[in-house]
Amino acid sequence: MQDDNPAADRDVEAAIAERLNHLKSRLQINLSDFDLKSISPSRLASHLALVLVIIGVLALTQIQPPDWRIAGDTAILPDAAPTVTPEAVVRVAAYGGSSVQSSGPLVRSAAPFTTIPNRARTDILTYEVQPGDTVFGIADKFGLKPETIMWSNPELEQNPDMLRIGDKLVILPVDGVYHKIKKGDTLVKIAKKYKVDVADIVNLEWNKLDGVDAALTPGEHLIVPGGTKPYVARTVSVYRGPIPKNAQRGVGSFVWPTSGYITQGFWHSHRAIDIGAWLGAPVVASDSGYVVYAGWDRTGYGNLIILDHGNGYRTYYAHLSAIFVRVGDSVAQGVRIGSVGSTGRSTGPHLHFEIRFHNVQRNPLGFLH
Repeated sequence: MQDDNPAADRDVEAAIAERLNHLKSRLQINLSDFDLKSISPSRLASHLALVLVIIGVLALTQIQPPDWRIAGDTAILPDAAPTVTPEAVVRVAAYGGSSVQSSGPLVRSAAPFTTIPNRARTDILTYEVQPGDTVFGIADKFGLKPETIMWSNPELEQNPDMLRIGDKLVILPVDGVYHKIKKGDTLVKIAKKYKVDVADIVNLEWNKLDGVDAALTPGEHLIVPGGTKPYVARTVSVYRGPIPKNAQRGVGSFVWPTSGYITQGFWHSHRAIDIGAWLGAPVVASDSGYVVYAGWDRTGYGNLIILDHGNGYRTYYAHLSAIFVRVGDSVAQGVRIGSVGSTGRSTGPHLHFEIRFHNVQRNPLGFLH
């Protein structure tokens, strides 16, 4: 079937052809104008970039001649594209997410990540002591107070230095006391002993208690969260005879007993400082005095020297590898009395150093210079 107005058709076709030629002339690049030998690399790169931009524009816009239709003498655009009813689309969420079905072409995928709440640990762990470990350092690893490590392990309760490589330690999930149930114990008595509320013990998941009147089995353990124990200083039987006639008297001013670095400071249940040093490093008298103890100690000090300074002060030098003095000897400040070691319960060479005034342990860092 032929059109009713051939002349009008030819005019429209001519107009379309003219528009296409105009577009072509604008985008066309005459490569014959390029002399590749005379063009600098930077200029050549800019030309190539321009070509790529033009190609990209063409690809993105997908320019095509319009689909004109003729209605009488007027060229008009086609009707708007019909509304598309999408079929059900299944989109599988990335990273292993679940499949989500939707009636539309785009869906919100399932969130591939889940926020895990930071829950408190509820179980008891066992930790094996490593070289260089201290009670304070082990506690820090598990976010606990050092006293909790001591009160959970009876061998450390009176002496936090009584660590030995390979020892197995009980690590509680919370700060407090690990109580071994004895005959006659009740929750009320235990709570009173450690200065906590009974509800704190009952509500702790690990204890698995039905209530305040829950039956307790001797020999088993309870965790007493927040429980505390009083500090009791260790005692060593020292020389109590007459003061030697030639005994020097201290001046109350203390020098560092050895060179090294502090591996453990002064805290509630470790009322001393530990000075790490090489095995055999010299240990000197921190102040003048006389020897009231020199030898092996069974409570964990190992080879121990105690000096009495005649003014209420005594100094303790523990874990020595060698002892160069005897009970009753008078020593001057700065005189060598022994060597750094790792005897007794110790995880590495260091000097355990205490200053006591009338048997009250004081922080040596407040006295040393």
